[in-house]
Amino acid sequence: MTNLAWLLSQASYVLATQMTAALEKVGISPRSYCVLSTAMTGEFTQIDLAHAVGLDKTTMVVTIDELEAAGLAKRRQASDDRRARIIAVTKAGERKVAQAEEIVDRLHADVLAELPARERKIFVGALTRLVGGPLASASPCAKPVRRRASR
Repeated sequence: MTNLAWLLSQASYVLATQMTAALEKVGISPRSYCVLSTAMTGEFTQIDLAHAVGLDKTTMVVTIDELEAAGLAKRRQASDDRRARIIAVTKAGERKVAQAEEIVDRLHADVLAELPARERKIFVGALTRLVGGPLASASPCAKPVRRRASR
């Protein structure tokens, strides 16, 4: 029997390392790219953005601090809750996301090129259904499984 967990974990790990190496060329991490590109799709509070990209709030604070220091994002007060901060992407951040998108799209195309065109669509569709269905959320357990750290 095939070890599905290992296959998915290996694919995720190797793709993440390839993406990290490729994005180093434009000076951004996959996590920062994910946060910025998601923030560009709407008005997210810091906590809503953390939920949208799957980060804990401590990691999100560190990430936003780094993005602010680099001039790629800024926090601004939410109009409806003065305690909440909206994460806004700067023009420099938008340019960085555009550079990163080209790299990420090329990397994804290279990886998927291993499959015939018809199988690519089926594979991505099936994986999307799994992640939106039975693999949508983690199960509570006594010793939570830690994700590999992205570097």
